[in-house]
Amino acid sequence: MNPSLIAEIVTGTAVAVGAMFAAAGLGSAIGWGLITSKTLEGIARQPEMRGPLMVNMFIFAGLMESFPFILFGISMWFLFANPFVSTFTRLAATAAGH
Repeated sequence: MNPSLIAEIVTGTAVAVGAMFAAAGLGSAIGWGLITSKTLEGIARQPEMRGPLMVNMFIFAGLMESFPFILFGISMWFLFANPFVSTFTRLAATAAGH
């Protein structure tokens, strides 16, 4: 089993996790911006609908905010229980005849 190949797998996984965090942060920021801007537009058009629009805004914001947390859980799984390393070691052991 080649340790440098395992190091490459872990490095690639770390880069992918960084990209996942960047996507989660960017998606969350864009989502918050769109949700609040559309809510303010709706309140400007119909001020009497402020209450229901705010309730809907917070419901959708909560749903949108769950995406980064789900991505965080998946990222931690890739970092600490890396399935690619275990698959590589199993295939390397099979190839070596163990």
